[in-house]
Amino acid sequence: MKIFKLILLLVALGIGGGATVMYSGIVNVAADEPHSDLVYWLLEQTRENSIKKAARSIEVPDLSDPELLLTGGTDYEYMCSSCHLKPDQNESDMSLGLYPVPPNLTVSDNSHIGHEHGDEIETARKHFWVIKHGIKASGMSAWGKTHDDHRIWAMVAFIKRLPTLTPEQYQVLTAID
Repeated sequence: MKIFKLILLLVALGIGGGATVMYSGIVNVAADEPHSDLVYWLLEQTRENSIKKAARSIEVPDLSDPELLLTGGTDYEYMCSSCHLKPDQNESDMSLGLYPVPPNLTVSDNSHIGHEHGDEIETARKHFWVIKHGIKASGMSAWGKTHDDHRIWAMVAFIKRLPTLTPEQYQVLTAID
């Protein structure tokens, strides 16, 4: 019975502490001031593990299909480039104003999305899942509400090639027919 009372007391203290923090306004939610290192680490680990688990069983199509690259390029230009940038671009008004800062997908070191292990299938799965479902409170839209899976895979195929594109190649691949 003592253990039950202790657990009940700890739960009540946890709820009370959480409510105090929530209603006091002491947590800074401003996008122009970063989280503490601990909070950032906790959020990053939670996000990465959630995406990895959710994307685990996604079947990856052949991403070398040229049609996917062309379709994905146009969508990337209009839906993604203002945050995730273009070749030879280091920042934009959107990328500077968001927190966490969106990853620059034009560079080859995208360790935050699976490249650190060299696992292209896992990376493609993660990209697909993130594009389709978005990420809460990050500015990353859930494009699966307006785009079918084929179109999302086209964006994944384009993102896979993006770090190797010159500005001129990018312009050709993102031009509207």
